[in-house]
Amino acid sequence: MRDLTPHPGARAMPPSHSPDDSSPPRSTDSNSTSQPLLRLLSYNIQTGTSTTKYRQYLTQGWKQVLPHAQRMENLAHIARLVSDYDIVGLQEVDAGSLRSGFINQTEYIADRARFPFWHHQTNRRMGVLAQHSNGVLSRYQAVEIDDHKLPGAIPGRGALMARFGAEQHSLVVVILHLALGKRSRMRQLAYIREVASDYPHVVIMGDMNCGSDSAEIRFLRRGGRLCEPAHDLYTWPSWRPERNIDHILVSPTLRVQQVRVLKQTFSDHLPIAMEVALPEGVRLAAP
Repeated sequence: MRDLTPHPGARAMPPSHSPDDSSPPRSTDSNSTSQPLLRLLSYNIQTGTSTTKYRQYLTQGWKQVLPHAQRMENLAHIARLVSDYDIVGLQEVDAGSLRSGFINQTEYIADRARFPFWHHQTNRRMGVLAQHSNGVLSRYQAVEIDDHKLPGAIPGRGALMARFGAEQHSLVVVILHLALGKRSRMRQLAYIREVASDYPHVVIMGDMNCGSDSAEIRFLRRGGRLCEPAHDLYTWPSWRPERNIDHILVSPTLRVQQVRVLKQTFSDHLPIAMEVALPEGVRLAAP
């Protein structure tokens, strides 16, 4: 376990406005709160590649192995988007290979968005061709961070767990990208449920490849004592969203103020954002 990697020269900056987001926030609690608020974002960025039609998965598949100019432009847009948030979970990022121009995309986004802390977890290494990873960006320093290899029929899936605050009042954030097969997803969520069960305040977010009404999400909610405040937040495909496969689930101790999908089409997924009020006693360490 280790701290989130401090990014040299980065510093906190005021949040910027994202004028392209036309999706209104969904409030889940009409009462005001004096508790500290935390802004969360989960985004599968498809290594910075836009997709606007199903057939492009075939006709533009070369973009998953070769560099192209659109990727860097999209990463710059993504950096501007995530700069509004406090903790960001990224899926389908590249840790530095031919297709990304040998750029660690988590580090690049952290640098552009001025996040003081970032960490990447590479789960599938394909040499010079691809370095499939998850990433976390944070404006607060974690006291611990751990990389977990998830079980499954095909190796290469992982979860990144960051713990913030004093131990008895820890906030644990888990970022993951689950398998395509249901049996593997159930094994992976059983593992995550066990890992997170000792903590009172938990956020689990990422691309879970299954909907809110799936047996997998019901299993996670029930056994993990987690809530999903909205069940109709469709994130895939980004050009015509019809499936809610990206999720942010939280412990009941975290009061959700709003949750929404952002209409930002820099990937084949749309990002999902949430604002929560932290419980009394949870104190996050700023740089």
